[in-house]
Amino acid sequence: MVAYANSHTFSHVPHCVREQRKERELLYRLENKGVIKPNQPYRCKVCGRKFHTNEKLVNHFKQLHEREHVKRMNQIESARGSRKVKLVGKYSMKMEKYRKAASDVLTPKVGYGLGDELKRAGFWVQTVLDKPQAADRALRSHMVDIMDHRRVECVVLVSDDTDFVDVIKEAKLRCLKTVVIGDVDDGVLKRTADTAFSWEEVLMGKAKKQAVSVVKNWKDRDILKRLEWTYNPDVDEKKFNLDDTLTEDDNIEDTCGEVDDDYKDDRCSWWELDSEDDVSNRQPGKSSGLSVNR
Repeated sequence: MVAYANSHTFSHVPHCVREQRKERELLYRLENKGVIKPNQPYRCKVCGRKFHTNEKLVNHFKQLHEREHVKRMNQIESARGSRKVKLVGKYSMKMEKYRKAASDVLTPKVGYGLGDELKRAGFWVQTVLDKPQAADRALRSHMVDIMDHRRVECVVLVSDDTDFVDVIKEAKLRCLKTVVIGDVDDGVLKRTADTAFSWEEVLMGKAKKQAVSVVKNWKDRDILKRLEWTYNPDVDEKKFNLDDTLTEDDNIEDTCGEVDDDYKDDRCSWWELDSEDDVSNRQPGKSSGLSVNR
């Protein structure tokens, strides 16, 4: 789970986010003046205390919990060796609880907290140079490196950028499953990938519900591919050269029957898959008419 972006991406605040912040600031000012009252009191997600205005909640959070978090971080940074490991394990739950609460209470000083949210979700976030296509090149290189080392069986790409079409095609050529998540309904990426979802489907939970059926269809498709019989004319021409073996006195039906017998497997029917024991015990030099594509 990786994410690449330049510094502008993390510092930029979208227009919709700026508008939401303005509306909330107006609402908080009206609450402070007593013009309106919130339907429910503001609750601190760290200690559980309740406040009638958001301003009091923010002051409480900064004066108490933010100071405690800074002390913990300084204590961890000043420690060394096994003591540092023990402190990280001791404060890990408290620090995670603080981060979740801070994302709702405090307004990020830079951007709108995209990088922190990605890290909290488990992504490895990497900042690249502020050059055109720098993030795309870094992500494509990372994906190809992962495919070269066979570290994944499914590639999930969150993007609408058509520059990633070649990478998706490469993943499919390597027999990897591909999933694309984006806002463009009929984009090239979604048509190229095995499965595609929109952000709306992800937020509504529709993508999660369909995941089970999607994986089942993939498994059924793999089984059908294993049952496919592949004709290789070059191999058959060398093995069964009719021009050399057929003479005037020979019967063409007898010769064709011999060719058909060579394709048959005397151990089982043509549609039955070989078990692992059968494959390991098969005599060297004896080929089967069933081609397994993986």
